[in-house]
Amino acid sequence: MRIAYAVMGYGRGHAMRTAAVLPALERNHEVRVFAGRDAHEMLCTDHDSVEIPVIGYQYGPKGRICARRTLRHNAPKVADLLVAGPRTRAVWREMAQFAPDIVISDSETYSHRFARHHGIARIGFDHVGIMAFCHCDFAPGDALAGRRDGLGYRAFMGDPDRVIVSSFYPAKPRHERVRTVGAILREPVRQASPSRGESVLVYLNKGAHQYNAAMEAALRACGAPVIVYGTPERGQRANLHFKAPSQNGFIADLAAAGAVVSTAGNQLLSEAIHLGKPVLALPEDAVEQRLNAEAVRRMGVGTNASLHQLTPGVLRTFLERADDYAQATHAHRRDGLSEAIDLLNGDIAALGRGARNSPGPLAWLTGAY
Repeated sequence: MRIAYAVMGYGRGHAMRTAAVLPALERNHEVRVFAGRDAHEMLCTDHDSVEIPVIGYQYGPKGRICARRTLRHNAPKVADLLVAGPRTRAVWREMAQFAPDIVISDSETYSHRFARHHGIARIGFDHVGIMAFCHCDFAPGDALAGRRDGLGYRAFMGDPDRVIVSSFYPAKPRHERVRTVGAILREPVRQASPSRGESVLVYLNKGAHQYNAAMEAALRACGAPVIVYGTPERGQRANLHFKAPSQNGFIADLAAAGAVVSTAGNQLLSEAIHLGKPVLALPEDAVEQRLNAEAVRRMGVGTNASLHQLTPGVLRTFLERADDYAQATHAHRRDGLSEAIDLLNGDIAALGRGARNSPGPLAWLTGAY
């Protein structure tokens, strides 16, 4: 079976989930990855990957997601997408040349629209779909915004033939074609031997915008060595050690950390809980991240705080309770990798039986597209 596996390219969490399942799929199928920038950079070394455009957030001068800049930056891409303009057709041409039998999408919209337009079976496999396809316990005041974002997700992604939602917290599916699984953990994370050291591991998914003076003051005052990933800075400053991206280095530091302070992406929170790490979640200005951060608090594996106004007192209180939070992680570890692979293989087999003959690479020239 020829599988186009498309990955949202904003941040690295989508790519990490993809990297965990690709080896199992590649053993039995011909797989080509279509990924936005951040994901493509992570996946292209070990997998057949084509870079495609990404629709992502833009930031204001104070490190907050800026709706005006996001709209202005993405409006031409969205307009092109809605009318299947030149940029969209270029992506579709790449996909048509591969001629997939099935499309699997991790929050990636070009692939969903390509598959829907050309009658190719679709599997949605991500975390963000939890707002569109599951009943969620949103953070206070976010119920309407969550419903809005769920509808927006479905407007861009449509309704796939099958849906798999991966999450570190449980949620009840709205439909029988929706299945939920636990965290999708990379093999190096699954093989790691965790210990509780003294260091605080900090990860910011867009640290160039998010790291600020208030956060630095709180981290300097915490009384522990701090390792920071996700900013452009490098080297040592007081008790802070700024490091460059490194998958193996990051996992080693995560496994040895005494606590984690991070933006509230599902993937890192999943890995931290699996390794028994207490988490101080700092959600971005997005409903999905606030949903994740609220789950951290509700499960008792950590707490949450403002990304933009982290104070020494909040950080100190979190660290004082770190042992209790770490103990709570034992009840919430759920490795969903095997379950997800079984579901994917079952869906591929079932949908593949009804797959049409996918168009060949000359379909654009003959007018089929």
